[in-house]
Amino acid sequence: MFDIKKEVMDYESELIALRRDFHENPELGYHEFRTSKIVSDYLRNLGLEVKNVAKTGVVALLKGGAGEGKTLLLRADMDALPVEEKTGLPYASKTPNVMHACGHDGHTAIQLIVAKILAKHKDEFKGNIKFIFQPNEEEAGALDMINEGILQSPKVDAAMALHLWSPVKAGRIGLSAGPVLGTTEEFELKILGKAGHTSTPHTGKDAILGAAKVIDAVQSLGTREFDPLWPIAIMFGKVKGGSARNVITDCVELGGTIRFLFPDEKINKPKVLNAFERAIKGTCDSLGLGYELKYIPSNPSLINDPYMVSIIKEADEETYGVKDNIDEFKSLAGEDFAEISQRVPSVMTFVGIYDEEKKSCYPHHHSKFDIDEDMMKYGAELHIRAALKFLNG
Repeated sequence: MFDIKKEVMDYESELIALRRDFHENPELGYHEFRTSKIVSDYLRNLGLEVKNVAKTGVVALLKGGAGEGKTLLLRADMDALPVEEKTGLPYASKTPNVMHACGHDGHTAIQLIVAKILAKHKDEFKGNIKFIFQPNEEEAGALDMINEGILQSPKVDAAMALHLWSPVKAGRIGLSAGPVLGTTEEFELKILGKAGHTSTPHTGKDAILGAAKVIDAVQSLGTREFDPLWPIAIMFGKVKGGSARNVITDCVELGGTIRFLFPDEKINKPKVLNAFERAIKGTCDSLGLGYELKYIPSNPSLINDPYMVSIIKEADEETYGVKDNIDEFKSLAGEDFAEISQRVPSVMTFVGIYDEEKKSCYPHHHSKFDIDEDMMKYGAELHIRAALKFLNG
């Protein structure tokens, strides 16, 4: 077996340069044209079979030279966010109001180096590796790639992904088996009333009052209707209504998210959504108001397979050289690698990057978000080791 740690270190400067280039040139979901071309050309130069799917997505197949075997999918995401960067970095975004504020630039760079090293040593593993570079992760692009066949030809047996994660300290990883990231349902809601004058409130139907009571009513669901040991977070991120101080408005528009983490999503998701709408309807009925509710396609829960977790744990000790750097991890954040985890045994590892001195301590999607670049080599080594263990084990 080749010296994995040494080879990763040999490519560290390239790894950082790739990440900084992607960071300086961010692209929003399904507009990752430059990124997609760089990724495709890079992989073709390694001798991989490359094709484009789901608009700007990239799929590359690496066939092992040690015989027939399983197929492992490795996934990285490429899209940036509509955020104005305020890091002051010399390689900060050159695109106004677009920024890599979630680490996807690092994920893409890491996976390219992983592909480079594994392609160089393809005769040392059996089976196949599919490298998936996904567009539009922030708005659930994985399902489009799945619908275009990324789990077939050859059939995928298991999948791995990693996420550079600021809530976890640098040098540690977040890793647990079972449901680790919550189901996310985004919604748009209109409360419909009747316009009037505030001097004669009895002649109108106050949509603002209805919106306020709805916001309050749904908060009780997490503790009064469902087991509080399994969290439900109903958050309103947008409230819009009214045109003047003395006018009763006839419509208030609200938008938000419902996040929950249950052991059995298929049973509990309908219960949560039904209870949510029942609370809205009951409140509106009591005030003589109407409502319109719609859901935006979002993510299911991300499930970490216990066997795949055990492979990462074994690779982690060899990568970091310690036995106790794993934090038990669960979050209500959404990640659409979940779509893949619902279909094949999968694992997502959360590679810690939190370091106050390096200013990699801001939350994801923050205008000052940055990563600890020293941690990227650990992510690359971890996936190389884990991939070889899965395919040859």
